[in-house]
Amino acid sequence: MSSTRVFTSRLYTQLFRPRTPVAYKNLTRHVSPALFTSTSHSFHNTIMDKDQSRGESTTGISEWKQRAPYKIHESNGNFKSRYDANCHCGRVKYQLSRQEPLDSKLCHCTTCQTQHAAPFQWAAIFHKDDINFINGHHDLEWYDPTEKSIEHKLPCKVRCSFCHSPIMDEGRNMILLFPSLIHLKTDEDKAFFKPRCHMFYGQRVMDIPDGLPKWSGLSNESDLIEDSPPELVKQFERKREEERNKKFEKGENK
Repeated sequence: MSSTRVFTSRLYTQLFRPRTPVAYKNLTRHVSPALFTSTSHSFHNTIMDKDQSRGESTTGISEWKQRAPYKIHESNGNFKSRYDANCHCGRVKYQLSRQEPLDSKLCHCTTCQTQHAAPFQWAAIFHKDDINFINGHHDLEWYDPTEKSIEHKLPCKVRCSFCHSPIMDEGRNMILLFPSLIHLKTDEDKAFFKPRCHMFYGQRVMDIPDGLPKWSGLSNESDLIEDSPPELVKQFERKREEERNKKFEKGENK
């Protein structure tokens, strides 16, 4: 009890007044080094936890943050902005230089259902150099769904660190953006982003009889199911048969 009274009555003013050499000397007489070590360690852990939640603890941090898709494109004419986009709170803003995505798909996999709290995900595929984050990597956070860790480890999910709106999926070579964040002002723009197929439709939680190709798993690597266009199904089966024949001729059909 006596040591507690000494700390509260005699050291309170010393703890919160300017650290003159005399004051620091008096303070260290009564406070054990373990207190400073523990406090310093706790503060360090707090900073690291915050950094980790923003992807700050990843090896090679300075390098990957300066590469696409996070590098900031200079306004020198080499990057022509065609679309603007932002998250719900507006802290994350980006531009797109490509007029039409490489592809646009609806994904029904269980990971997308969980991550988006929705029956499926609408994603448009772009090259990493097609995007320009106005503030670079700032205000972003990363999540690795494979390891279930908050770090920048490809492939990973990218969100706003404030409102947590999904921004994109970053793969090793491409990025999957979410068109609902993009300002599509004309009917022509909207047509560019129209979904072209369903993937992982075998994991769906609802039927969507829209006549689009429906892949049971990955597009072009699984089976076409449900109300996929009959001609496309026949075409895909012919392609598979040709590939099987080629493997047979090469003796690779074992």
